[in-house]
Amino acid sequence: MPHVIVFGVDGVRLDTLAAAHTPRIDAVAEAGFFSSFEVSTSAPVLSGPCWTTVATGMWPEAHGVFGNKFAGNRLAVFPDFLTLAKRAGLRTYAALTWAPLATGTSGGPLFTDPTRLSYADGEALGHAEADQLVVDDATRTLSTGAYDAAFVYIGAPDEVAHAVGTGPEYLAAVERADAQIGQVLDAVAHLDDLTVIVVTDHGHRDEGGHGGRTTWEKQAWIAASGPSVPADAARVCHADVAPHVLAVLGQDVSTMAGVPFGRR
Repeated sequence: MPHVIVFGVDGVRLDTLAAAHTPRIDAVAEAGFFSSFEVSTSAPVLSGPCWTTVATGMWPEAHGVFGNKFAGNRLAVFPDFLTLAKRAGLRTYAALTWAPLATGTSGGPLFTDPTRLSYADGEALGHAEADQLVVDDATRTLSTGAYDAAFVYIGAPDEVAHAVGTGPEYLAAVERADAQIGQVLDAVAHLDDLTVIVVTDHGHRDEGGHGGRTTWEKQAWIAASGPSVPADAARVCHADVAPHVLAVLGQDVSTMAGVPFGRR
């Protein structure tokens, strides 16, 4: 049975990723592909619409999330990929530290009903601590091979950029996120038929912050590897993540706005 893990790393600039020591993301890219792209112009460059597009395979005009307030969303019509997988009888897992992804805060949750949810409040604890808590849980839980689809969120890079800009502390946060990805991947290395996707939602201005369309705010990227991941998927976008996950799991994705990797 296939297994899919999506790592959502919040707010990682493309140029910082290139400068950082990120051997685990690099290894995913080398085994599959790495592609950068501009965030869609259909909503501000914010986490809410970007992660909702990643999770649903639909654009903001359809899913209804245009900012970091999720009220008025259409997730009942266009649910996240974990919910769709669970409806198909598969076991799903989410590890989350941003409240609207996991709770009713600000009109959420985005991921409405995973089989197992690991949640730590990044705002209350700080994302460095909260991320590690859920990564530790993901390491233990996913190592069993009992879950078919997973989403693991890492929020510290975005939090650091907002606090102090995109200097050395931000680069260090990106490197810590890569190590956390590696922690989980080491625990699941024994699984056959594993697809790994690493995606960021947006970048940042030099001083920290996003929402506009300056060069480093609007750049996002995806790295992916796995049995059905093409090595030459040069044209991808946020909306392609959910359909690729579900296609790997044998589900119909013909009604989604995005397409599986390599089909654009």
